[in-house]
Amino acid sequence: MTASANIDMTAWIDGQLEQASPDMLRSMLQAFAGALMGAQADAECSAQHGQRSPDRVNSRNGYRQRPWDTRAGTIDLAIPRLRSGSYFPE
Repeated sequence: MTASANIDMTAWIDGQLEQASPDMLRSMLQAFAGALMGAQADAECSAQHGQRSPDRVNSRNGYRQRPWDTRAGTIDLAIPRLRSGSYFPE
């Protein structure tokens, strides 16, 4: 590959995001935040959502809906709830 064929990925992503609609940005943020919170809740439980494990110390108990105001607009977050204790995203 020659130097002229290389793409500056940061500049390309920035250009794509500038052209993107706010709805797409909100849905991307919502999916990303949901995946992060799900991974954190899995770590708190010591097992993945729906997975049986002898190491499990807690389990999920639905979700709390909370609005999150961002520059892309308000996003409805589904924050995982735990059966015992509490989980708050960082």
